[in-house]
Amino acid sequence: MEYTQITKKMLDFQKMSFDSWYNAVSVVQDQAVSTMGMMLNQAAWIPEDGRNALQGWVQISKEERNRFKSYVDMGFAAIEKSMSGGA
Repeated sequence: MEYTQITKKMLDFQKMSFDSWYNAVSVVQDQAVSTMGMMLNQAAWIPEDGRNALQGWVQISKEERNRFKSYVDMGFAAIEKSMSGGA
């Protein structure tokens, strides 16, 4: 097997592994957000400012999670482009 094919297969495996990890982390974080939402609905003593702060934190976390994935995807795309000979 040619070295570029081996490298491509290794890269594909790394990308698949990252995607699987990212999906698992996303599910766990989304479930935590859902659980937090249920707890907030039952905790009437938490002020509205506190609820808004938590919801803002959740939104920022999701945005940063997506931004992280886009950076990793861009890195994989750059490596794939350099492997294909297009620089």
